[in-house]
Amino acid sequence: MNTRDLLIEIGAEELPPKALTTLANALADGVVRRLHDAGLEPQGHTVYAAPRRLAVWVRGVREHQAEREIERRGPAVNAAFDAEGRPSKALEGFARSCGITVNELEELITDKGAWMVYRATQPGQSAQALIPEMLAQALDELPIPKRMRWGAGETAFVRPVHWIVLLFGDAVIDANIYGIQTGRSTRGHRFHHPEALIVPAPHEYAALLESTGHVVADFATRRAMVKAQVESAAAELGGHAVLDDDLLDEVAALTEWPRVVTGNFEARFLDVPKEALISTMQGNQRYFPLLNAAGHLLPHFITVANIDSTDPSAVRQGNERVIRPRFSDAEFFWKEDLKQPLSAQLESLKTVVFQQKLGTQFDKTQRVMRLARHIAALCGADLEHAARAALLAKCDLMSGMVGEFPELQGIMGRYLARHDGEHAEVAQALDEVYMPRRAGDELPATKTGQGLALAERLDTLVGIFAIGQGPTGAKDPFALRRAALGVLRILIERDIDLDLHALLAFAAEGLKDKVDAAKVVDTVFEFMLERMRAYALDRGIRHDVFDAVLVTRPQRPLDFERRAQAVNDFLALPQAEALAAANKRIGNILKKVEGDLPTTINAGLLLEPAERELAERVQQLEAELAPLFAAGDYTAALGKLAHLRDTVDAFFDGVMVMAEDAALRDNRLALLNRMRALFLRVADISVLGGTA
Repeated sequence: MNTRDLLIEIGAEELPPKALTTLANALADGVVRRLHDAGLEPQGHTVYAAPRRLAVWVRGVREHQAEREIERRGPAVNAAFDAEGRPSKALEGFARSCGITVNELEELITDKGAWMVYRATQPGQSAQALIPEMLAQALDELPIPKRMRWGAGETAFVRPVHWIVLLFGDAVIDANIYGIQTGRSTRGHRFHHPEALIVPAPHEYAALLESTGHVVADFATRRAMVKAQVESAAAELGGHAVLDDDLLDEVAALTEWPRVVTGNFEARFLDVPKEALISTMQGNQRYFPLLNAAGHLLPHFITVANIDSTDPSAVRQGNERVIRPRFSDAEFFWKEDLKQPLSAQLESLKTVVFQQKLGTQFDKTQRVMRLARHIAALCGADLEHAARAALLAKCDLMSGMVGEFPELQGIMGRYLARHDGEHAEVAQALDEVYMPRRAGDELPATKTGQGLALAERLDTLVGIFAIGQGPTGAKDPFALRRAALGVLRILIERDIDLDLHALLAFAAEGLKDKVDAAKVVDTVFEFMLERMRAYALDRGIRHDVFDAVLVTRPQRPLDFERRAQAVNDFLALPQAEALAAANKRIGNILKKVEGDLPTTINAGLLLEPAERELAERVQQLEAELAPLFAAGDYTAALGKLAHLRDTVDAFFDGVMVMAEDAALRDNRLALLNRMRALFLRVADISVLGGTA
């Protein structure tokens, strides 16, 4: 079967940079999927995305669909003809629907009966006839929240479309899409090559655009160019660039022909906290800031132009002129904030509502301070540091700097507290209270910061659930899922072994003058266990391992984590599968017992050698494992329990548990109950699905 390459290019006004790659990939996926569904068997594809174009080059597309054998089953033979052999109306209607006569139908005999059938060979359609409709459908499916209309027509797209290339091999597929006739004419760079470029064949598209049109069509290539040019320019200036991935993506999506330009600003602005200057450069201007080897900001920046300028100095001066007033604003707010201590803002928190039913930010500060002191006491941290950090934690919200740069809350608090001479750990905690700020972000490093971050989130979780505004479906306006995950990560990854349920109850007590939060403590705890499940699965813990630990209901997340890791290690042991099966068998036996399970083992009733051996081993292990359980060394405990396998196998092979003699039966049930209780000190391994 002959094949050709397919090229599709949608040329438009500048596309939204943050949606560029999403749109390009969605277009390619939609087209390629339809080609596969139609049996045209594409052999691979390349996606192109640039500010004024979405394109896909699909390789090895069949020129025609293969012929298809069609078989339609009609009435059963015994219902298709009357007693005289005349066709029934149902059979005649079936033949008409197939476009043939009754005599042209065939008979199909199977082991389930006989039917009249229509068989035919359907010729395949040409790819050229199918592709326009495929493209139109793929374009309609693009994830565009709000489409634009242009001109007098009703067509709509993310931006006005100006040209469409549709090539199959070296031939144009004639179609009219968005009111535009398809062709082989593309366009180069808006300024370097505004004239039309004729694409001879799909495989020549990208090279032609780059060599003649001054357009690098491949997004990844363009992004790599930006990164390399920025790094090179930074080295020449004696520093290294802050290469934020999102900014790299955005700059690559804004440029077809990236060329770096360096600029400078007055050194006096370096007295302003560097995060504010970096935020301005990255967020407002899409500049790349520079740091020296010590991590200090340099008075330079790098921007990326979309043109080879004949006068680079004019481009540099223009960018320097734009950044200066923004830096001046930051400098003004910083100097104003330094005129009074951070603590002076505390009173103004009484005017800021945290949540109508839960009070002001000042009210929240008081609750968090109480909770932070409690956590500090449990962890052996400094209570006064905890209280002071909690008192100041929200004060920077009222500063001019955070008003201008909301994303820097906490960071500005740290700077202002240091300026005021607050203890270094207190100042650091004002930043750490917001950690982790996003998925995978760093965690608080100081004990004060850890306790404050926990207190802040626990108060929010309990309070918001108490007023009935917990997450529903995809809606989570208070980011409670993120808050819960932050609590779990801090407790587990910072080795803080605290009772989560007890902390939630303590937080609820602090809310009693606002709302009855005690009633939601169990609900919030369950919510956090579900976040714990997602956290565990993301880190390679199996579903059944999590469920095995969940049966024991650990209330300390760090303890939960240690148990899960121990069960994970246990699964690798050769005895694991047999012991899991044995525990399941024991569990089923014990479920049938009415009333309280016996726990006392009478040595005089141990008649069989196998039960005597098991009883000795269980009693021995109860003593050996006690210090391991106390230390939370569950891996070592399960390792010792694994040696029970042969003893347990021998017990079930040689002992009748449900003996007719009630005393013997209860004694054996007590033995199994005691053995199973040892495993349950870690997890219920009976729920494990296997050792795979």
